[in-house]
Amino acid sequence: MREENNRSSQGSKMKRFFKKRWVFPAIYIASAAIILTGVLWYQSAGNNTDKYDYKSSDLTGKKNPPAVEVNKSLENFKMPVANTESAVIKTKFYDFKGKTEDQEAALVFYNNTYQPNTGVDITMPDGKTFDVTASLSGTVLRVDDQDAVLGNVIEIEHANGIVTQYQSVKEIKVKAGDEVKQGDVLAKAGQSLFNEKAGTHVHFEIRKDGVAVNPTNFIDKPISALMELKTSDEKKPMETPKTNVEKKKTEDPAKSLENDKSVDDEKSVDDEKSVDDEKSIDDDKSPDGNESTDESESSKTTDSTNS
Repeated sequence: MREENNRSSQGSKMKRFFKKRWVFPAIYIASAAIILTGVLWYQSAGNNTDKYDYKSSDLTGKKNPPAVEVNKSLENFKMPVANTESAVIKTKFYDFKGKTEDQEAALVFYNNTYQPNTGVDITMPDGKTFDVTASLSGTVLRVDDQDAVLGNVIEIEHANGIVTQYQSVKEIKVKAGDEVKQGDVLAKAGQSLFNEKAGTHVHFEIRKDGVAVNPTNFIDKPISALMELKTSDEKKPMETPKTNVEKKKTEDPAKSLENDKSVDDEKSVDDEKSVDDEKSIDDDKSPDGNESTDESESSKTTDSTNS
């Protein structure tokens, strides 16, 4: 009985509570507030996601061109041969600031003149041909397979005005416009008329803004090291200077002009001296000749008188 009385009292209290005017409006307002709060939170979460501009290509692992450029800039220069351990540098780069003996060793004799080597000539100990590979990743800029003097040429363009050049090659496997990766086989080592003494070899050059630099200074170093190099101080005229065959040494063109002028001046002075000496000798001879003539005439007159 008591339990039934308690239940009836509780039910009557709930009924009295819901009969109050403010209960249902309060419930509606609270429900609306909860729903509105959930909607606003969902929208704000969506806006935070959109501001990062996520794309499907970024999430699926597709190629990203800027990332490729970064990878290229992190590459180190490599020897342009597949078997780097056996490679031998036959002719070194001609360094205008180097020692005299190193400069002499870096001269190439062609067309009766000694010419400075603008790269390095790489051979193998057995003298046989070998695979020529790309030192860096890049785009093939030029392929010349009709140059007998240089033995064919391949040029590959890289970032920031850097170009690698491969001469004395045959069986070329690339063409202009091709994209190559570091280590890709470009051709086979061949021969050239320019440096016949090197035999089967590849002539490798690195140029920055058109200026040849010493490849051995950058092998196994990042390409960024060459990007930071100021080539304005390194610029030298790489045209073939006239050389003294006995000395085998290239001279500064300005100095050679001065030497030529000095030689010409000395010759002119010597010529003037020789002319003056000849004149003085003639002047000295002429009085003696007159005296001898007078003596002969006087002797003739005395003879006629005696007769």
